[in-house]
This record gives sequence, structure tokens and C-alpha cells, in this order.
Amino acid sequence: MRGGGAARALTLTLTLRGRRAAAALPGAACDDRAGLSFQTGLRGVFQDYNKKRQLKSSSTLPVSLTEMKSNMFTVKRLFSTSHSSVDSKEMKKFQLLAHKWWDEEGEYAALHSMNDIRVPFIRDTLLSTSSNYHLGNPLSGIKILDVGCGGGLLSEPLGRLGASVTGIDPVEDNIRTADRHKSFDPVLAKRIQYKSSSLEEIVEESMETFDVIVASEVVEHVADLEMFIKCCSQVLKPDGSLFITTINKTQLSYVLGIVVAEKIMGIVPEGTHEWEKFIPPEELEHLLESNGFSVKTVKGMLYNPLSGSWSWMESTSLNYAVHAVKAGAQPTDTPPETDIQQPSATAGTAGTAPDGPV
Repeated sequence: MRGGGAARALTLTLTLRGRRAAAALPGAACDDRAGLSFQTGLRGVFQDYNKKRQLKSSSTLPVSLTEMKSNMFTVKRLFSTSHSSVDSKEMKKFQLLAHKWWDEEGEYAALHSMNDIRVPFIRDTLLSTSSNYHLGNPLSGIKILDVGCGGGLLSEPLGRLGASVTGIDPVEDNIRTADRHKSFDPVLAKRIQYKSSSLEEIVEESMETFDVIVASEVVEHVADLEMFIKCCSQVLKPDGSLFITTINKTQLSYVLGIVVAEKIMGIVPEGTHEWEKFIPPEELEHLLESNGFSVKTVKGMLYNPLSGSWSWMESTSLNYAVHAVKAGAQPTDTPPETDIQQPSATAGTAGTAPDGPV
């Protein structure tokens, strides 16, 4: 009874907070409906929790002290240190869909159409900071790491722009699909290589190797986001760019991103996302800046399920994109003070005023 009462109290508290948060969302015309949907979703969660709790209490046998200690140690170990950002549950989800990456009308249709805005965003941002422009191959000479590349939906257009792309994914079947698809284009076969690997596994062999890292629709699936960001920093060159697209953690993103997109319209398979793993842009910016990145751009993104197209918008309450730059290499040797002053003195004798206060 106490567990059920606590659950009801928590549901009521979160519902009231949810209504207040929904009222503050920019451009949310369906605030009341969003709050109602969120309340319904929470009620379902707690009902499932209570059922499981009652079932366990009526069917679980007494556990020995040794087993209890073992379980406690396992939990403590899992929470104290994480050796990988890969979530095994997430791998199983994508394993089942590995053969469907290139079906433009299937489960990954939204990712296909996202290329219409994310590829130009990456290309134009990189070109705005570079003076080396190759006509026809604007990203020629740039080494890109596509983390969580899946079947290669983003790796291929970046390769067609001239970049040298390494795509990594922990799901082997995804890599097989990506390899098979790029083999149909001899140009891509030379520019793109795929590896079945986690980000952590390539850190040692690829320290400060890449000019650009792309993690599109990935960070909401990782087990340890801070470790993921640290590893990105380790394999990225100084002054290198990191591009991330992901989903904000708001009431609206729960209603539209999970309830509508997954449960009602089936835009993506049900269970693809977990709202608890969504991350607000402010939190992501803090993680990036605390790991040596400078955030340059944060842009809101909107998907129209009726037209199947993406567009940019000012609000980041749903999807958003981030561009961050890793801090440049710090100078190691500073010339002695006498060496700095000597050229100025010489210049002064030649008729030019030496450096110093006027």
C-alpha cells in the first residue's frame, strides 16, 4: 500500500510539474494535450511498476546472504565505473533492423530525409572555416569519423563530397550492410572504410587523428555520455569540429518523439528511444565545454511527418544540432624575453619606431 501511495503521490507531483513545464514551452499550442498525454504515460509507467512489484513480492523466494552481497557488488561496480559508452540493450534494438537501413520508405525514412539539412550544415560549416576549397570535392583532404554510422546513411554523402570517412558501429550487421552498399560505388569504396567497433576501442590507435567527428542521432543511445564526449576529444585533432544531432528532454519531445512518432504514427519502431536518455542542449553544452570544447552553434530542428521533410527552426524544444570545436594546441615553448625585444630594437635603428609605450 505504501509503495502504491508513493507512486500516486509522485505521479501527481510530476503531472503538476509537467503542466507547468509544458506551459513554458516555446510555441507549444497543445500544452494541455501535452500535459494530459504525459500524465497518461506516467500513469501507465507506474501501473506497470506496481504490477511487477506485486508479482515479485508474491513469487520471489528468499535470497541467501551470499547472493545479496554478490548482487550488491555487481550494482556498485556498474555504477562506479563504466568501461564503455555502448549500451547492450540499444545494440539489440538496431541489430533487428540492420537489413533495413537503405529502405527509404521504411523505419529509417526520417534519417534519410534528415540528410537534406544535416549534410549541408556540416559541409557549409567546414567550408566557412577553411580556405582550401576543391571544386566538385569541397571536403577533399578532410578526415571524418562517423560514430554510430549504422548502415552508412551519413557516411556516403560525406564521402561523395570528397571527405575520407571512417564509419564505426558496434553492431556488426550494420557494418556489413554499410560495406555492401558502398561497394556498388567504386569512388565510395576508396573514400570510406567501416569498422565494427565502439568509440573507446579506437581511441588508442587513433589519438588526434580526425579533423571532424559526426555523431548524428547517437548520443541519446549511449550508456555513458561523458565518457563518449571525452573519447571524441581524444581522437579529434586540436581545432577539430564535432557535430551532434539529438533530441531535447522536454515534455513536448516525450509527446511528439515517443507517443506520437513511435506509438501512434510508427515513424520509428516502438522502443527506439528512451525519454530518460534525451539530453537538454544546456546540459550537452556544459559537458562539451568541461571537456575542452567550445560550442559554436546550436540550432533547432523540426520533422514534418506529413511531408517527410526536415527544417531548421529557432526553438530547440524537440530536435537540435550542435557544432563544437576542440581547443587548439597550446604553445609549448615561449621565446626568451630578450629574443622578442631584439628585433624591435633593430627595427628602430632602421627608421621604424620600436615597440613600446608612446
